[in-house]
Amino acid sequence: MTEMKGQVPVITIDGPTASGKGTVASKVAEALGFHYLDSGALYRIVGLVCLRANVDLKDIAAVTAHAMGISPVFAGGRISLGSEDITNVIRTEDVGQAASCIAVIPSVRNALFELQREARREPGLVADGRDMGSIIFPDAELKIFMTADPRVRACRRYDELRAKGDQVSLEEIERNVRERDKADMGRAISPLRQAEDAIVLDNSCMTVGEQMAWFMKEFEQVTR
Repeated sequence: MTEMKGQVPVITIDGPTASGKGTVASKVAEALGFHYLDSGALYRIVGLVCLRANVDLKDIAAVTAHAMGISPVFAGGRISLGSEDITNVIRTEDVGQAASCIAVIPSVRNALFELQREARREPGLVADGRDMGSIIFPDAELKIFMTADPRVRACRRYDELRAKGDQVSLEEIERNVRERDKADMGRAISPLRQAEDAIVLDNSCMTVGEQMAWFMKEFEQVTR
């Protein structure tokens, strides 16, 4: 593997909601023996904590205080907060909407910035999110911007939630996906955008296996 400016190598996978970046990122990390950072989960955790505490999401000071107080544990594909496994809890639509609201707060992003940077450790890191390649790890060895048609992404989220037993509407989920895209791309602080040196992958018609094969080929090219 090539050295990356004398630092621990990082691979970033950014993209809009339900683009499948988390699924591929975790599998790539496993295949390479790297650590995995699900940055979106951090905002969802803050959202969950705030919702449970009945915090007004417009109360910047209160939300920021909760962001500074989280100490999640990522292990074995699960996420824990204290003694509670919150892996599935943070994937609900309500928590996702809360995460989108608080992600625009500069002080919250600052609070989580160092927490994300600290995930960079040997032998390497695969990080997925919305600003991993553009803001958090601008010197990443390989940057991927993953996307898919909004309808395809809505169907993926619909199937995921239905598999968990949630009663949801595909039309409502698609509306939420489009609204989330607009909010993520339009926010003033760290908006969703493709890093200039990122490679775009539209996986609308690709299986996870096909995406993995594509990804590993790209990784091999940059590490020759």
